[in-house]
Amino acid sequence: MIHLFNAFHSAHGGSEQETLQLYRLLSQQTTTRLWAASSRGCPTLIGENNARRTRPIPGYLPRGGTYIFVGTHWRGKLWPRLAAPPERLIYVYNTMLPNVLENTAKVPPGWPKPEYVMISDFQRRLLGVPAAIHPSPINLLRFTPAQTRAAGPLRMGRMSRDTSDKHNPLDIALYRDLADEGVEWHLQGAECIASNISHPSVHLTAAGTLGAAEFLRSLDIFYYQTDTAVETFGRVVFEAMACGLPVVCHRHGGYSDWIKHGHNGLLFDNNDEAKALLKRLANDSNERLRLGLAARETVEKMYSESAINERLEFYLAPPRHTLMSQTGS
Repeated sequence: MIHLFNAFHSAHGGSEQETLQLYRLLSQQTTTRLWAASSRGCPTLIGENNARRTRPIPGYLPRGGTYIFVGTHWRGKLWPRLAAPPERLIYVYNTMLPNVLENTAKVPPGWPKPEYVMISDFQRRLLGVPAAIHPSPINLLRFTPAQTRAAGPLRMGRMSRDTSDKHNPLDIALYRDLADEGVEWHLQGAECIASNISHPSVHLTAAGTLGAAEFLRSLDIFYYQTDTAVETFGRVVFEAMACGLPVVCHRHGGYSDWIKHGHNGLLFDNNDEAKALLKRLANDSNERLRLGLAARETVEKMYSESAINERLEFYLAPPRHTLMSQTGS
């Protein structure tokens, strides 16, 4: 029995989508249950996915097995002290918050030592914690390249959670300058910057206005950098790559482990570089096509059947003490 825990705060959050996709994969292999680990979870998201809320009362507590916390932890809750101890305790640690990492090392009485999964080697290097590396799972049947190109101006864009830490203020001038040169920008999850820019060719919409795959397939070029939020993986970047888009991203992010500059994407260190790269792509449809095809090939290798099964084996493995006893016998 595997129990997956997530806060389920937002239907548009990368951590929530990672949990749901991991649930779909594990459910094909073994009995798996979803748990909403936060009292502030989104009722709609929780209800649609049949997740149970954890409460310190019978019927709302896991009964042993493997406990996997994705982007969340048990600290500050009563229920873990009343639930059956897990046979394995796994943290899919997909943030850069040191206090969360520190809290996960403290476990209730009788619980096993935690095992860590991180979603990029970039993250593991920054934190210096031993961990397995599992890229956040993505459904490649959902994220596929567009079959046709819509008529009209070249469309650049990005998608993220609609919070200021996801938007670098230096990008405002970049949007305006390229829009003045004929580019059309589509920024989903960007209403938080509406007071900073007003331009007829810069379109700001709320997170979730369009489905992620539909939105990405409407673009010609995907652009991405954040402000204070550090992308330990950058799920949306790989969703864009899966849709066959050329991606132009700031170098500081977990996605940089898989993007080879000039081969399957473009990386920049500052906004002058970003502007030059975007203008180059805008004027070279062949390069856009080449980068997009290589991007799709990259994610197909990342999420091949053999690669996914290898990662699932980590979660499905019996507890270490069981393995030891089997070896000893």
